Amino acid sequence: MKGAFRAAVEERWRDLTDTPASAPHRLRTAPLPVATASGDLLAAVDHGGHRHLLVPIASHQRVRQGLDGPVLQLRKRPLEDDEVYQTYADLGCLRHDLDDVFTGLCEDILEEIHATGTGTGPAPGGPSPVRALYRVLDRWQSLFRTRGSSLTVDQLAGLFGELTVLNRLLESDPSAHRLWGGPTGHRHDFTTGRDAVEVKASTGNDALRIRVHGLRQLEAPDGGALQLCCFRLERASEPVPSASVVDLVERAMQLCDDESALLGLLAQAGYRSVDAGRYRSVRFLVADERWYDVRPDFPRLTATDLSAADVPITVENVHYTVDLTVEPPRPLPSSRVERHLASLLEGTE
Repeated sequence: MKGAFRAAVEERWRDLTDTPASAPHRLRTAPLPVATASGDLLAAVDHGGHRHLLVPIASHQRVRQGLDGPVLQLRKRPLEDDEVYQTYADLGCLRHDLDDVFTGLCEDILEEIHATGTGTGPAPGGPSPVRALYRVLDRWQSLFRTRGSSLTVDQLAGLFGELTVLNRLLESDPSAHRLWGGPTGHRHDFTTGRDAVEVKASTGNDALRIRVHGLRQLEAPDGGALQLCCFRLERASEPVPSASVVDLVERAMQLCDDESALLGLLAQAGYRSVDAGRYRSVRFLVADERWYDVRPDFPRLTATDLSAADVPITVENVHYTVDLTVEPPRPLPSSRVERHLASLLEGTE
């Protein structure tokens, strides 16, 4: 049903946008395929073409305070025509560039109301559609709460590298975000469990002296293959051909088939949309890109190596640097890289 809800709300908004509301404070509405005891949920468009989702509520019911822009607005709104007077919880998106994200949010709200059965007329004191609305809002807002400090330039460089690889995968498979394990703490940045990619990105001339964290980061999955991707980035001031992390996030959101899942991964990586304004000025140019096969002869330190040297595996917090400025190992040709990425995508089918 979830995909059907998304298609339905997009279709209603598309039709309504052709003829926006005739005056400020008015809405054009269309029913959605989720009903409550008080009536259908409605898709709506205002005079400025902004999208709204209307959830029917009782006239005496209050609406939660606190969502008043600049992106989302939630308020109580009565609507009246010749036959019906109905009050709604009106959730609106005030930024057109976030329409796709808002669609994902509304899709989750419709799914929640449908799944909890609140649309069939709950008993007094039982679950209600507006409570389902709040539950979804709380889940989404948790992705954007301010926690800790903003990402440093080095952290942005690392995220830039991972997003560069992610977008290449998404261009071939809009579900490829499921391979992105870096934000969740997986030892490899991208993995199917059989094949993997580890990404290193830094600025300056020492980009090929990579810092490795732990004894398993350069250890291939059992029975699989691991490639190491190294980006040397340069800070840039001109928009073209450089890019910011924000640019790459926006591109990933366009390519991805599950915006809410991608938002969750970005939040786990420390990226918060509230900081996007300050991140836009931090732009990078890819000065060098090299890929390597991480085979047994690759310079690295693993648990297997320690065992062979009779070093107890109880050694913890191991960090070390690998110097790739001297060959071997030699970088892979692009054809080998493309085959490995294709193998990753095949492993998700």
